[in-house]
Amino acid sequence: MAFGHTSFPVPLKMPPTPLRGSQPNREHPMTISMYQASVPRLANSLNNLITILDKAQAHIEAKKIDPAALIDFRLYPDMLSFRRQVQIASDTAKGVMARLAGVEMPAYEDNERTFEELKARVAKTVAYVQSFTPAQIDGTEDKDIVTKRGDKETHYKGMQFLLGHAMPNVYFHVTTAFAILRHNGVEIGKRDFLGNP
Repeated sequence: MAFGHTSFPVPLKMPPTPLRGSQPNREHPMTISMYQASVPRLANSLNNLITILDKAQAHIEAKKIDPAALIDFRLYPDMLSFRRQVQIASDTAKGVMARLAGVEMPAYEDNERTFEELKARVAKTVAYVQSFTPAQIDGTEDKDIVTKRGDKETHYKGMQFLLGHAMPNVYFHVTTAFAILRHNGVEIGKRDFLGNP
């Protein structure tokens, strides 16, 4: 090395070391089925919603609060009430399963006015979601799904509808229901929302 000239060692280019268990199996690539992406995830989210409703019931009983104060509460005047958040989460879950399986969607009356009635609705939806078999749901990735809202039709493929529309909608309405209860002092946290996936 000449005087006055500084050289730096050139680092060897080594391939990155994969994390343990992260190496791809090229012969048997990991896949997730439409059934796995829907039934267990929807059931988990709705069962967690039941847990949250249980805690809300205990809260109003302990504080001697009129249930309607929470059932009809809105985070903002132009948002839907707590009751509607729970109902729409339920409707979206049963709707996506029925559409993927190509069966008639059950209709609920939307007349729940108590926490017990809301819990019963959600429990009924969990049972409905879990009644589907992999044979009914797997292979529906490219199934044509059409939803109607008034005169407007929206067209989806099965996977697009499940992952891009239905699942985010369920999470949105369960999250909003959670936020309404937490805002009103119900002692719930992230663990209640996540449950035991």
